[in-house]
Formats: sequence, C-alpha cells, structure tokens
Amino acid sequence: MSRQAQWHKGELPEEGLSLWLTDWKIPAGTSWDGRRLIALVGNAVGGHLDFLVHPDRQALSVWGLEVRPDFQRHGLATLLMDALYAAHPRAWINHGQRLDAGTWWWNSYRDPAPERNIHNVAPQRWARYFNALDVAAEKAQNDHSNDFFGLDGHKGAVYRYGERLEEEAGLWIHDLWEGPPEGIDPSAQRLHGAVRLLLPTSLHAYIHDAAHDGAARAAAVLDYIGHGSLPRGYWNTSLHAAFEDVHHDELFQDAASVRPATHMVFTLHPLAEPGSLPDYDARPTHLDFLGSADIAVELAGMAWRLPGQPWTTHTAEFAPPVAAAIPPRGRQHASAAYRARYDETGFLLPHTDAQPDTAHPYADRAGEIRDFADRLQRDVAARAGPPQSPEPAPMPLDRRPLPPPMQHQPPGQRP
Repeated sequence: MSRQAQWHKGELPEEGLSLWLTDWKIPAGTSWDGRRLIALVGNAVGGHLDFLVHPDRQALSVWGLEVRPDFQRHGLATLLMDALYAAHPRAWINHGQRLDAGTWWWNSYRDPAPERNIHNVAPQRWARYFNALDVAAEKAQNDHSNDFFGLDGHKGAVYRYGERLEEEAGLWIHDLWEGPPEGIDPSAQRLHGAVRLLLPTSLHAYIHDAAHDGAARAAAVLDYIGHGSLPRGYWNTSLHAAFEDVHHDELFQDAASVRPATHMVFTLHPLAEPGSLPDYDARPTHLDFLGSADIAVELAGMAWRLPGQPWTTHTAEFAPPVAAAIPPRGRQHASAAYRARYDETGFLLPHTDAQPDTAHPYADRAGEIRDFADRLQRDVAARAGPPQSPEPAPMPLDRRPLPPPMQHQPPGQRP
C-alpha cells in the first residue's frame, strides 16, 4: 500500500512519525531567534511550523504553518501547534495574521492555552514583546477573514473582538523591548559552516574510505571545489549546528539526486582583530556575513558524513592552517588579494599554495642566530680537545645509478 493510500485511510505509514526542532535561520532585522519544528514521516517532511523566540524566551511569534498535500487532513498541523505550546508552557504566543487556509484551520483548532494567546488579552500585559499597533492590525484582518468565510474563529475568546483598537494600542507602543543585543564574536572563537556536495563517484568513494589519511582526503575535496569557494551561508559556533543546517537542506530538496550527497563542514580559525572584521549579523549561536566582498580565512579543519549516518563522521585537522576564502557575491566585488590568488571559479591560480602567507618568526634575526651558532660550535670544539682522525668511509657495495623516483599523482585531482 502506498504512503498516500495509508494516509487517506487515516493510518500512520509504517515508518512512523517524529518531530525535529532545529534552527530556522532568518536574515538580519530582528534580535529574535528563528526555530523550525518539522514533522517527519519516515525520511519525508510532512509539515513544519516556523516561529521566532524572544531573547528572554518568554514570547513566541508564529510565522508559518505548512502541511504538505500528501499529509493533509490527518492532524499534523494540530500536532505541530500543540507541540509548540507544550515546549513553551509559559510564553506569550502571537499567531499573527492568518491566510485563507489558516483561517479555516484555526476555526477547527482547539487552543490549548487561550489565556497565553495575545489576541485574547489586553495589550498592556504583552506590549513588552509585541508591537501593539501591528497586533491590532492582525486582529482586524483575521476578523475580516472570519466574516468573509462565515466562520466563528473563536471570537468569544478574542479581546474586544471586531473593535478598532488603534487608540488603545498606541498607548502601549513605547513599552516594546526587542531584547539585549547578544551575539558571538568571530575574532574569539571558531566558526563552522556547512555545504551539501554531490561529488564524482571516484572522489566520493575516496573521501569516505577511512583507510586513507583524513587530511589527504580533505585536501582532495578542496582541490575539487576550490580553496576560494567556501560557503557564504550561516556560520555556527558548533560542529553539530553546522551539520543540522545541511541536514535541514537535505530534507527540503525537491528531488533526490542519483548520486549520494556528502555533508561537508568547514571549520575556521578565529578571524582577524575586531577592527578589521567584515560586516556581520551575529546571534548567540551563529552569524551571517553581510556585504558582497570576499573574506579571507584560515581553515582549521574539515568534517564530513553521509546523510543519515552521523555515527560515521570523518575529520581532518590542518596544522598549519590552510589559507582559503569565502567568495564574493560577484566577481565585480572581489578584492585585489582574491583576484591575485583565485580564478573566477575560486580555484587557486598557478604558482600559489594553500598555506597562509605568514613571515618566519626569526626572519629578521638571521645574523644574530648565525653568530650564536658559530659561538656554540667554537665552544664545543674547545671542550672536545684536538680533532681525531676520521675513520675511512666504507666503499659502496653497488655503484649502479639509482632508478628515478616514482611519480605519484595525489588522489582527488579535479577532472
């Protein structure tokens, strides 16, 4: 029996149902953190609920609730919303403005805690967290939608249902508090960014073969994608969060590839001093680099795995670190340093290497070191006494010339 047929009979598929709460990365513009609650049926996404969480965790704002067509009319939306209420048992909740499908669904949904729904409560109780004028507008639109479809919409619970509240809301607009600005410091900690790679068959087999050296396998990947082609997406404070990002992308792919994907995470050393950092939007657990220019970084290591197999995670640490770059958003935004090192697709230009261009720590002390070495040799010679006659060197057993060294081509060369 097909999955769709099982659901039409009102039965769960054999794979069962699970919920996954993960980050929902959103652009800059708010200090609230994004979260996504996903309903998984086997390995398929049945639906998801997107919401924002205030920095003090005492208020939530629902941004979207979606159930995919094959899984509708079987209680998934109710399950997701109930789980949100259960996970935040004391927080204020704003369901916002509802579209047509949401209006019909809300009419049949039984709110488990209507006393925490801010549409049901006077604004002075929740104005610290939500813009009271925006909430008044949302309530007016929901009222219009209920009238249009002839629905009740639980209007008996709504605070002053159907009345104009602009004047009252205006009294509380100055109470709004977005929360303290909190964010990570990329100059003080490592960052982890992920990408989903579809590699050629031979390279895929090589990098997932633990019999080979991890650093050599990681270098093969860099040679294939280009040292100047690190992901521009969000960068996290933990390896786990980076793998979550790429697994999230895997779930929401429209079509499965014939080739298995590799989930690859790049780990960066802390960036330069704060005064020379590129523009970024920082959150407590991740950041997003703003602007369009390239960003020079030092790659501290890499980790990779197959989707669904977290127990087999391959790692490589680079000592010394590898010089790399997050590419510009367009070639016209590339810096002179990036153009001098990488071509238009992010690959190293000839006669360049992947190591950081750092001066030797003793480069300006060559004369001093030479004098010190000569003095040490004179002291050793004075203590050793007169020189001894050296023993004659043994004759070589075979005077035939040695064969030339074998030429070894490193694995993972870019085709």
